[in-house]
Amino acid sequence: MKPLLLPLIAFAALVIGCNKSAPPTPPVVEIRGEAIQPLASKTNAPVTNAVLPKATNAVAKPDEKIGAYVVVGFDRLASFNYDVPDAPATNAAQQATLKAQIPEPVKTLDRRKVAVKGYMLPLKVEGGLITELLIMRDQSMCCYGTVPKINEWVSVKMIGKGVKPVMDEPITIFGTLKVGEIFENGYLVGLYEMDGDRLGGPIDL
Repeated sequence: MKPLLLPLIAFAALVIGCNKSAPPTPPVVEIRGEAIQPLASKTNAPVTNAVLPKATNAVAKPDEKIGAYVVVGFDRLASFNYDVPDAPATNAAQQATLKAQIPEPVKTLDRRKVAVKGYMLPLKVEGGLITELLIMRDQSMCCYGTVPKINEWVSVKMIGKGVKPVMDEPITIFGTLKVGEIFENGYLVGLYEMDGDRLGGPIDL
């Protein structure tokens, strides 16, 4: 028997089985009484018992803070789709087109003191301390070599001696975030950089 036929046979058996065990169709019951919400006539007569929704003014929630640092998660940093070009962006017009993809609520984080939650991937070690690292949305790149989206990591350079390595546990990095395209030889290599002040965690994400 051809492999292609197996799913079709299984599906047919499921349909037949369902038809055999299906309950009888319930009798049709005549609906009586008046409609709860009468409709307006074609003459645009007012509906006397209609309930109109109240006008609401949505108020943005204030940013959560730890001291002077705004708490930022990847639910915000990676909340949008970003199309990474295959070719280098060599002129201002191309780079402006790329920059337009970052939404305004994310751009407002530029040059602000933030606390970013994520997982550490060390890049540079000096004297047993991590001086350069990536903080990422999850552990897929650390453990499985999966390439994350370009807005799912932050490149961090620690100010001072560096921090101890913390692997396989969520952490918080405190520092000043820079939002905007990072280019190397015209190629886009990142969206977020941070000057790291200190390490916090592990924490519960």
